[in-house]
Formats: sequence, structure tokens, C-alpha cells
Amino acid sequence: MKKSPRELWKMLGQGRLQVMLAISFTGMTALALIAFGLSIYFRYADQVTDRVATDNIRIVGQISTSIDTYLRNMMRISDTMYYTVIKNTDLAEKSLTEQMNLLYESGREQTLSIAVFDGSGQLIASVPQSRLKANAAPEKQEWFQSAFGRIENFHFSLPHVQNLFETREPRYRWCISLSRAVELTRAGGIGQGLLLVDIDFSSFQQLCESGALADSGYLYLIDDRGNLVYHPNQQLVHAGLYVENNAAAAKYEDGNHVETFHGERRMVTVRTIGYTGWKLIGVTPLAELEAGLFPNWLFFVFLMLLVVSMMAAANTFLSSRITVPLRRLERSVNQLETGDLHAEIAVGGSYEVRHLGQAIRSMAAQMRRLMDDIVREQEAKRKNELEILQAQINPHFLYNTLDSIIWMVENERYDEAIRMVTALARLFRISLSKGRSVITLSQELSHAKSYLTIQSMRYKDKFIVETELDPTLGDLSCPKLVIQPLLENAIVHGMEYMDGDGRIIIRTMQVGDELHIEIEDNGMGIRPELVEVLLAPDFQGESGSHPRDRKGYGLRNVHDRVRLYYGEPYGVEIESEPDHGTRVRIRLPVRRDGGGTTGGTT
Repeated sequence: MKKSPRELWKMLGQGRLQVMLAISFTGMTALALIAFGLSIYFRYADQVTDRVATDNIRIVGQISTSIDTYLRNMMRISDTMYYTVIKNTDLAEKSLTEQMNLLYESGREQTLSIAVFDGSGQLIASVPQSRLKANAAPEKQEWFQSAFGRIENFHFSLPHVQNLFETREPRYRWCISLSRAVELTRAGGIGQGLLLVDIDFSSFQQLCESGALADSGYLYLIDDRGNLVYHPNQQLVHAGLYVENNAAAAKYEDGNHVETFHGERRMVTVRTIGYTGWKLIGVTPLAELEAGLFPNWLFFVFLMLLVVSMMAAANTFLSSRITVPLRRLERSVNQLETGDLHAEIAVGGSYEVRHLGQAIRSMAAQMRRLMDDIVREQEAKRKNELEILQAQINPHFLYNTLDSIIWMVENERYDEAIRMVTALARLFRISLSKGRSVITLSQELSHAKSYLTIQSMRYKDKFIVETELDPTLGDLSCPKLVIQPLLENAIVHGMEYMDGDGRIIIRTMQVGDELHIEIEDNGMGIRPELVEVLLAPDFQGESGSHPRDRKGYGLRNVHDRVRLYYGEPYGVEIESEPDHGTRVRIRLPVRRDGGGTTGGTT
């Protein structure tokens, strides 16, 4: 499925820092190089274009100067013929032929012929040909008529075939006619006439072809009205097979112009030729000029790719120098997150990364100190809570036992009272357990046996005690004084109203990885509503006017102490049904460390 640019950027943002740095640096470098390369390339292209434009102006200027010089030479021939020969010759007395021959010989390389006509088109003199064709009609020619329309001015015709005179050559030559109106003197009278100088058209062709423009550029010549004087495809133009933009070029000012003609962009260079008003046009197709830049463009692309590749390698190396210490530091932080406060914190890389590593190392050390303080505080708190609970058990049991002794004394059962006091002293010596809070199961059962000895003296013949003990569990660990409070509950609240058929069963068993100690009686049971709340955290026990009416106090004490030692799911469970009895189960983990545990530690 195609991803949007925003999703791709988000995926990149979630990637590794090294990749992000390498891609970012390389991307910025690539963009900068592309911008720089394009700037250089376009600047180079502009320079090439400017150089071509400058060369075109120079070449067009040189050729236009040559054409202008050539035309002015023809104009000087015309001036010489008119002002030196025609004006000083009376045609009634002298011919113009001799002096015309001299002028023709001086410029015969560019001049086809020189001729003088009267106002009606009759030939007066001509060189080197002297006879007009029979069907020739000079007065109907464009150059003849235009000359009389521009008195005292020169007229240059468009290229045409010179077909006025009879020649020995098998073909007629192309020429441009320079004509002007003149005054002819005959027998002292002044009449209108016309001076004609035919210029060899091939001379213009040679001049225009002598300048080579860039690539496939070419030159062409137009008159002041935009008519083509010369074009390298002259015959195709006359045949209608080739079209030139000469009409638009006639309106251009001198200089370089960019035009689009028939879908092709071209550079057009224009130069006006002196007196005639003709314009020499240089045309350079820009497509070929731009195509000539393509190899340079490929070189620039290759150079940019090479530089980008080198920068990518350099950026990858530099980003690795930045990110490798960060990755090491990240692994160290991950170890801290797993709870390993003793993990070695990597410190390396740049100053900032080293400083960050040192700060995290200092933070980890501070966390270790705080955790140690918290552990010690919690251990002390738990020890204090256990000692408080333990201190609550002893006075509670002592109170009940003393209550029994008082009862015996009141009933004058002094021997039994003495025996109970003696048993009580022995029980307290055993319960001290040398300051240990966790003892073995066999020691806890011994405490329970001493307690039952005391209670059997008070509740004589009211209950019997049965044991179902697993002898292999005697060395398992057990918190001190957890069985006695449950036996007390069974006797005080379960056997109180029994008539000799009471029964208490003490069981020990291993279930999986747990030690179960059960105290079961067949007494009155516990009310259902009391069973549900007896072990609730906010339960404080039921109070009555007599100590034996206080229900749930010892049971809750045992449950809290087991939870403090071992946590959940250990503790006390109650199964009871009114009038059928109660079973209380103590769940402990299977451990064998009771012999050396003191003060609330396990």
C-alpha cells in the first residue's frame, strides 16, 4: 500500500538516530550540491549563450561592414560615372563609352555591366555589352521606375536575372541593380536619363557565406521593407518550400533577439547596413546550442552523484561517531529500566554525551542509595510491625490464661492453678525462642502442645485433640505463634458449649510448593456474614463485655503476620458452616530457613 509523505516521515522519525542523521545530512548536502550544481550549470549555459551572442554580433558586424563597403564601392562607381563622366559630356558631341569602359575595368570583379538610358528607356551607352535584346523593355523594369521616383537617391533592386543585353554566355547571371536618375546634356539641352550599375549577386553570396555562425546557424539579407535579398535557401524560398521569418525580423532593432518560429527557439542577430537600410540577419537555433551543453550536463550530474556518495559515506561515518556512544548509553539505560541498578553506565563520545553518561551514572548511584535506604526502612518497618503484632499475641494469650487461673482459684482448684502457672512459665520460656520470629514447624507444634496442656486443665473432658501430622515437614519454616491463636479460637469459641464430644484436629501437609497447617473443630461455626469480612483489611474484630467475646482478633493477627513475612497469596483461609464446625487453614511457602531467622526477616 502506498504511503503518504507524512507517514514516511513519521516512520523515519521513529528510526535509529544514526540513520536519521545520515539521511538528513546527506539530504541537505545533496540539496546544496544540486542547487550549487544547477547554479554553475545555468551560469555556464548563460556564459555559453552570451559567448555565442557576442560571437554572432561580431561575425554579423564584420560581414555587414564588408557588404556596406562593397555597396559603397558600387555607389562610388555610380557617383564617378555621373558626376565625372555624364555631367561633363554633351551627348551630341561625344560618346560615353570610352570612359565607361575605364570605370568598368576598375571594378569588373564585382560589376556585371554599366549602362545609361534616356527617360524613355532608349539605350545611350553600355559596357561590356552594347546591344539590348530585341524584346527588352527597360522602362518597364522595377529598378527603372523606382529610380525616377527617388531623384538624387540611389535605388537597389532585389536580386534578379540580368536579361537586358545580348551576351555570349550560355546563361544569364543573377544581379542586383543600382539605379539612379541623372541629367543628360545633348546639344546644350538638359534631359532626364537613368544610370544603371548591375552588381554581381554572387559577391553578396560569398560575403554572407564567409561568416560561420555557431552550430547550424546561417545568415540572410533583407531590404528595408523585409524582402529577402539573400538567403542560403533562396531557391527553396522562391519555390515556396521554405519559409523564413523575415517579415518579423525587419522590425527588430540591431542586436540579439530570441524568437520562436515554427516551434523552434532561435537567437536572431540583426545589423543594419548603412545607407541602404538593408539588414543582415544571423540565425542560431538554440536547440542545437542547448544540445551541445548536454555532455556538460551529464558531467555535472556524474560529479554531483560522486560528491553526494562521498558525502553520504562521510556523513555515515560521522553519524556513527555520534550515535555509537549514544547506543551504548541507551543499552545501559535499558538495563536500568529492567531494574538492574548495578548496570555499568557507558561514558564516551562527545563532551555532551559524556556529560549525559556521567549524569545518568550519578543518578543510578543515587537510586541505588535510595533503594537501599528504602529497603532498610521497609525492613525496619516490617520488623516493628511484626514485633507489635507479636507483642499483641503474648498479652492476649497471657490475659486468657490468667483469666483461667483466676477461675481455678475462685473455684478453689489450687493444685490445678499451680500446675497451670508452672505450664505457663514453661510455655513462655519456649515461646521466647532465643529472639527468633521464624522457627521450625516442629518447634511451633511443641508450643501448641504446651498451650493445649494448659487449656485441657480448664476445659477438662470437653474436647479431644487429634493430630494428622506429616513427619517429613518438621524442619520447614513457620512464623512463631501462628497455631496457638487458632487453637485458642477453636477452644474459646468452638468448645465452650460442648458437652464432652468436642474435637479439634491439627493437620500438616504439603500441597505443591505450599505448607498447609489446618485447625479444624466441630464447634458452633462462624456466622456467614462474619466469615466474609473476618480477613478484610479494615476489620478490627468484634468486641464484647468479656474477653472471650472478642472474636477474630487472634485470627486477624496471624493473617497479618503471615502476609508481612511472605506476601500474597499466603495467609489464613476460613471454611465454616454454622453448627457443623470451622476449618482454618494457614498457607505458607515451603522453606527451610527457620533455624536462623530473627527479628522479622525470612
